[in-house]
Amino acid sequence: MSADSHPTLPPVRLRSDAELARDALGAPLFARAVRLARWAGPGTRVGVGGELATDQLPEAATTLGLDGADEDSAGYASQAWRVAVDTGLVDVTEPEDDNGEGDEERFGTAAPGEDLALVTTGAPGDVLDLWLAALDTVLADAAVPDLDDLVDALDAGGEIDFDRLDWNPGREADFLDGVLANLYLLTVTEGGAADGPVPLPVLAASMIVPDGMGEPTDAVLEQVSDAMMRLDDQFRQLEPIGLVEFRPVDEELMAEADGPLEAETAGAVDDEDVSRYGMVRLTPLGLYGIRARMLEAGVDAPAVGELAEKGADALLDAVSLYSENAAQAEIEQWLAGREQPAAAAELLAAARGDDEGGPLRRLRCQQALAPAGPEAEPAVRSVLDDPELGGLARVWLAERGVGDVPAPDPEMVFWLTVDTIAAQLAADGETEELPLLMETLTAHHTGFFEQVWRVEHPATAYVLEAMGRLHPDKKAAKEARKAAFKARSRRPA
Repeated sequence: MSADSHPTLPPVRLRSDAELARDALGAPLFARAVRLARWAGPGTRVGVGGELATDQLPEAATTLGLDGADEDSAGYASQAWRVAVDTGLVDVTEPEDDNGEGDEERFGTAAPGEDLALVTTGAPGDVLDLWLAALDTVLADAAVPDLDDLVDALDAGGEIDFDRLDWNPGREADFLDGVLANLYLLTVTEGGAADGPVPLPVLAASMIVPDGMGEPTDAVLEQVSDAMMRLDDQFRQLEPIGLVEFRPVDEELMAEADGPLEAETAGAVDDEDVSRYGMVRLTPLGLYGIRARMLEAGVDAPAVGELAEKGADALLDAVSLYSENAAQAEIEQWLAGREQPAAAAELLAAARGDDEGGPLRRLRCQQALAPAGPEAEPAVRSVLDDPELGGLARVWLAERGVGDVPAPDPEMVFWLTVDTIAAQLAADGETEELPLLMETLTAHHTGFFEQVWRVEHPATAYVLEAMGRLHPDKKAAKEARKAAFKARSRRPA
């Protein structure tokens, strides 16, 4: 997983470790690996690489409830055995070197590994660690070309000609990691794919089509088509480990295609048609697995709830980068179990600051205090005279119909207006709703722009420039631009 492609990601909502561990144990491939680990014993024979002896594959397949005489069943058994060995569910002793004394094939032995006991007696985290090791094995296998391609690439001496195969192990692994990172991003991004599967063409195009390209060229579309077929094979391999839910490319569609699938694939086809090109989504276990790999690679991939034990300063700094819904979810978990008066006081203290992130911290603080009850009132009242928090406090008290709240002086009103717009710009950018907010905040103040440029707020000029672009009243917009110039002129370079 590359830490450069998505340095900071939206927070993901994960199931509990106990739920995820149950999902892991229920993943078909992992369950088969566990069953074969229990089956291993004194009579089990393995080759030099720890692979199960060929003549034992039928018995292993039968142990898994598969047809021991079926070639595909033997393949499933072989794969499950490899996962069992790689994860430590099985311990193997490889055959001793015969020093060239004889042609008889030699075998090692196998037995249940120490880690097998963790499946039933370990904590959920232990089971998940085993599953992650299994996932690494499956991902490595998925990056290898299929058997037909390998056979085609054999040279006269029976060796694989990698140049002819055009296969670079590192490049293939990076490509698959990139695909899974993009799928993760689509899943955790608000308005993304969280509630539905992603069309395979969209995922392939996200890796192939350059940013900013308008109409893809035929060459690019052919690359997208090739990537789709590669991903179709890879996701078929990743589904049994529980990483994804996958609907493969329609076999009839491939039979109908003359050459590569047309990459209308990547775009404008209706829902029914696009589903024929393959659909994929990460499972809850898959989200956990890809996030774990991203964290290992140094990617900042937060999860909702991980700030619950941290201070309010860490909370507000983090959720300032989240969408409103994600911030609300994180705030709710942080508030759970805390005493309201202490929590309110801590949030208000953390919201202070004249740095660039201050306005958005105060917006998230206001969001955090919104559900607070009367118990928080003393903490809120204590900041009424604070130049940075007094406006926020008055809004909170007014919304609850509290009496005897002193009216703010004009300077505080103007400061709060600048702070509010700066926070909205930082949170969502120049949205369609922002001009209406600007109009609402300035409509009741005669001579607003003649006075606001004097406000001692670090974002005053920035906010006024935005108002000059976005304010729906042309006259007010012009006044905002003049005020922005004055604000810039009075601030030291």
